[in-house]
Amino acid sequence: MKTYQKRRDKLLTSVPKNSLVLIASADEVIRNNDAMFSFRQNSDLLYLTAFNEPESIALFDTDNKKFHLFCRDKDPLREQWDGKRLGYRDAKSIGANEGHDIKEFDSKFLELIKNKERIYLQKDNIQLSVKIDSLVDKARKEFGRTNYSFPEEFFSISPILHEMRLFKDDDEILTMKKACSISAQAHIRAMQSVKPGMFEYELEAEYMHEFMRNGARECAYTPIVGSGNNSCILHYNQNDRQMENGDLVLVDAGCEYQGYASDITRTYPVNGKFSPEQRLIYEIVLEAHKNCIEMLQPGVSWMDVHRQSIETITSGLIEINLLTGSLEENLEKENYSKFYMHRVGHWLGLDVHDVGGYGSEGDWRSMESGMVTTIEPGIYIKDKLEGVPEEFYKIGVRIEDDVLITDDAHEVLSSEVPVDISSIENLVASD
Repeated sequence: MKTYQKRRDKLLTSVPKNSLVLIASADEVIRNNDAMFSFRQNSDLLYLTAFNEPESIALFDTDNKKFHLFCRDKDPLREQWDGKRLGYRDAKSIGANEGHDIKEFDSKFLELIKNKERIYLQKDNIQLSVKIDSLVDKARKEFGRTNYSFPEEFFSISPILHEMRLFKDDDEILTMKKACSISAQAHIRAMQSVKPGMFEYELEAEYMHEFMRNGARECAYTPIVGSGNNSCILHYNQNDRQMENGDLVLVDAGCEYQGYASDITRTYPVNGKFSPEQRLIYEIVLEAHKNCIEMLQPGVSWMDVHRQSIETITSGLIEINLLTGSLEENLEKENYSKFYMHRVGHWLGLDVHDVGGYGSEGDWRSMESGMVTTIEPGIYIKDKLEGVPEEFYKIGVRIEDDVLITDDAHEVLSSEVPVDISSIENLVASD
């Protein structure tokens, strides 16, 4: 609990005095009728409290540093059906100073906001914002002719809290290393299992099995298992095509372990051997991948890393005659964009596309120690893409790794799964 206490202390010292901070849980989501999706807690609440139940609100007071947890009461009947609840009487076991029944939130909140100047909350939580706005109005009416004052301004806590989340502490790094290791082993397992005639969902099942048997019951996102032309669809997830001899399969899959995401992509030949055209495209993407990772260290602009991926890919496409003209001309006209149309990476953490800004006031952010980013260049040549020889059709390649920025360089957290062609071919060919 010391880690979470440190985070709460840091947050409260970053917020002006005489303020309240509110973080609400995620809602349970109906899958169909009365069947629910697996509950996934709001990442901000997980980061500050580790509390993993719905129908809860964490309230923090900047003056007395108190952490109030509003949550469901114990209920033997509901727990018989749905599982154990902490209960507000045991809130201190997770570091709260006071626990309250969530049903009493309104009345307790009216007491806690007296003489407070500001309220900080998750502005993207519309339901919470409307509720707090209504309660503050109610307080002004009920206590309007008293010597109490009430907040006049609401602020978003996200800029402060999400800046904190961008920089991973030692506990987070250890957890993310474990998540990446599990996912890396899943990619290796899948490479060793793939063969022509399998359906994409059968390959997906190899990942799910490896995730779950290592304690990661959830994916960080819906896996992408795209073979043939499906490898050129960036967010493809039907995963229902039967893979054929000669196909490449692009798999973007990562587990969530103890709340933290991994995000790894590998592209490999279903039959164990890259065709000459597949090899050419793969080698260009691999060079971009390696060049970008080599750049990563404190002080390097995030946008400079992206530009490096563009330049390497554009140069490679010119070399194999899929683009014509000079490098400068192709960069200026963005001719590469019909092959490579996304950014080279994103922050990674409790969310797969994690929080934290990439720049401000027109300037791109520089890398700093403690950040974790993906590096994921790609080339996508869909069927019948204009101006491309037929032998290059249906080749989609992306290579993605998760990289921690260290004090003087970087560490690839997902390095257990290989990226070089010979190692991939050997894995796919192995029994």
